Amino acid sequence: MLACLAHVDVCEEVTQVLCRHAEGRVELPAEGYLPWANGEGAYCRSLAMLGAVDVDGGPPLRGMKLINAATSNPSHGRERAAGLVMLFDPETARPRVLAEAGWLSATRTAAYTMVSLRHLGPERWDATAFLGCGMLARVHIGLLATTYPRVTCVHLYDTDPRRAEELAAWVRERHPHYPVRVSPGARQAVAAAQVVVTTTTADRGYLPAAWLAPGTFVAHVSLADLLPDAFLAAQGVFVDDVALVADNPRRVLGQLMREGRITGDHLPTDHDSPGVGSALTAASAKALSGTLGQVLIGERPPVRPTTSHVISNPFGMAVLDVGLLGAVYGAAVRLGLGRTLTLY
Repeated sequence: MLACLAHVDVCEEVTQVLCRHAEGRVELPAEGYLPWANGEGAYCRSLAMLGAVDVDGGPPLRGMKLINAATSNPSHGRERAAGLVMLFDPETARPRVLAEAGWLSATRTAAYTMVSLRHLGPERWDATAFLGCGMLARVHIGLLATTYPRVTCVHLYDTDPRRAEELAAWVRERHPHYPVRVSPGARQAVAAAQVVVTTTTADRGYLPAAWLAPGTFVAHVSLADLLPDAFLAAQGVFVDDVALVADNPRRVLGQLMREGRITGDHLPTDHDSPGVGSALTAASAKALSGTLGQVLIGERPPVRPTTSHVISNPFGMAVLDVGLLGAVYGAAVRLGLGRTLTLY
């Protein structure tokens, strides 16, 4: 996987799939979600995400990502999430390509952040703060180092100081041109950078609008770091897919959409539910700025942070994993990498 990814322009692949999504050239069925608690009482979940992407001059790429997670894994030295991603044979419908999903998913997430930063980030910035110091932050920093080598400082914060120090040591070893500092708190990390990336496992918000200085770009990659007022005070809010975000009540932005406090095209709301959004009017609601794909194809204008902050809040679309795995598979064929399994 890593050898193949080294031969793939992941930001370009993600850009192409986002454009196809905005043009209506993908299929994105509803996500399958199965939650439970393990023997430690920790939250666990399984996500099954199908998708298809049009390919110029060939059949669509069709596939699925199955990725599971347990919030107790990091305390045992394991990555929080892992799983499998596959491509289907267009004629037999059987799985044709099988790969590990954790690193691929983290890579496409980091690539999405870099593309959003390229089009929605500050005109000038020199520092990035990462809240949460697991594998997702590590993959982000690795891609940041090649995409934005002139960033002058990386600030790190994790509720587990040991994880922050371990990531700082990794940055100093792998990317010595990046000065790295471990912050004593989330607020200090946010205050030190114009670009903030949340890569935590938080299930409750803690980051208010008051922490975000004008001109800040926030890549809200994880589930629930931002408080509602951060979205409502934002200069712009962009997502990857409106319906996916709105249909997910576990996301802060999804709940704000369903309550009608933030509106978007073809957006379902809970206005008819007692006590939820019934008093809101179109004039009092905040409009969603659009999707990143719409920005890429020129359908929506980009918004860069100036007077306030801008938020990128992707749900995580399976079509991005499918598209990226297609590029990885192409690299594997060219390089003669991978292993053939006889399953049928």
